[in-house]
Amino acid sequence: MSIPQSGGGAVERFEQLAELIESGCKPKTEWRIGTEHEKFGFLTGSHAPLPYDGAHSIKALLEGLRDRFGWQEVEEQGHIIGLSRDGANISLEPGGPFELSGAPVASLHQTAAELQSHLDEVRAVTEGWGVGFMGIGAAPEWTHDEMPVMPKGRYRLMTEYMGRVGTHGTQMMYRTCTVQVNLDYGSEADMVKKLRVALALQPVATALFASSPFFEGKPNGHRSWRSRIWRGLDDARTGMLPFAFDEGMGFQAYVDWVLDVPMYFVYRDGKYVDARGQSFRDFLKGALPALPGEQPTLSDWADHMTTVFPEARVKKYIEMRGADCGDQAHLVALPAFWTGLAYDGAALDAAWDLVKGFDGETREELRVAASVSALASEAGGVKLIDLARAAVGLSHAGLAARGLGEERLLAPLVESLESGQTQADRFLAAWNGPWSRSLAPLYEATRLT
Repeated sequence: MSIPQSGGGAVERFEQLAELIESGCKPKTEWRIGTEHEKFGFLTGSHAPLPYDGAHSIKALLEGLRDRFGWQEVEEQGHIIGLSRDGANISLEPGGPFELSGAPVASLHQTAAELQSHLDEVRAVTEGWGVGFMGIGAAPEWTHDEMPVMPKGRYRLMTEYMGRVGTHGTQMMYRTCTVQVNLDYGSEADMVKKLRVALALQPVATALFASSPFFEGKPNGHRSWRSRIWRGLDDARTGMLPFAFDEGMGFQAYVDWVLDVPMYFVYRDGKYVDARGQSFRDFLKGALPALPGEQPTLSDWADHMTTVFPEARVKKYIEMRGADCGDQAHLVALPAFWTGLAYDGAALDAAWDLVKGFDGETREELRVAASVSALASEAGGVKLIDLARAAVGLSHAGLAARGLGEERLLAPLVESLESGQTQADRFLAAWNGPWSRSLAPLYEATRLT
């Protein structure tokens, strides 16, 4: 999850909210690729989750990366909670999943190299600890009570609120991992087209990257339980954004939606002020109950934008958020898939042609079906595997047009389309076969370090 935003003075004009998003517009020569992924740490002997504190712990790993590899410490209330270096950040999810938010880079080869370097550094620090990290969409066995709790004020506020507004919010916070890519846009119209394509094709990403068929020690009936969890989290701040397909969609329409999402907090002087359920519109009027008489800053607005969780999210770039975490090849294939579609004009136009006839019901039905059956899904007369083949083909063409040889990074997706089997399908087959219905082998099968 996001770290506190910084920069920007007081919000003096309502238009500044949309202008902040608009300021992300860049010429194509400056478009970059930013990849984020989360992974579960575990003790190799017991398969228990990695604790925050202790000799072999998340805290010790953060300190080791700081001391050995030049990362700068990020702390909160005296606790080390993250790291930064050269435009990249390492942060912690509520239950301890370890997240790399990569620096914006120009090519997918740089993305792959950054990922390899990160895993090498983690491996070097934890050598001899009896610790591993696995790439999978949901914790396969751990219960909520077994999860460590990270020392971050934001998460304490969110945990209680999630229990009030949905059924699966704390599962998302503590027991899921994703991979996403952040991509640029050139103009308002470009943002709108990319957002619409991203939303309509998120079910394809959910299916292709599905890796979470187990939860609390047994199959859960879904190929992507992580995706199922997001449908039971908080309807006010999640979903497929039907308004994004309406005439007149633009920066202001997105701002209007975010303004109507209830707040979580305001960050002041290193602490999180409880503003759960309150309105940012009241904040703009100086009437926020949590801070009466105070006006928001642009960093407050940027913070609030990080508390909405649709399938594709707009900041000063677009985040593609529909995929489970997976193995190393899939961690690079995800940014490759979306870069190929979004950064070549012909591919983007063709992708829009693929999905522009879908109505809101079809988009939502595909989202639900993808979480259950992955590539075997069908909704609204659309076979998801056919849509995925078309989308991956367009992405391949878009990457080829970049002339960098990046299209080979789509290989794990091509393999899944040829076999019809996702990571989740392969895990289930092993569980029913050679694993003899034990999840112990899954930790090694999904291990990244």
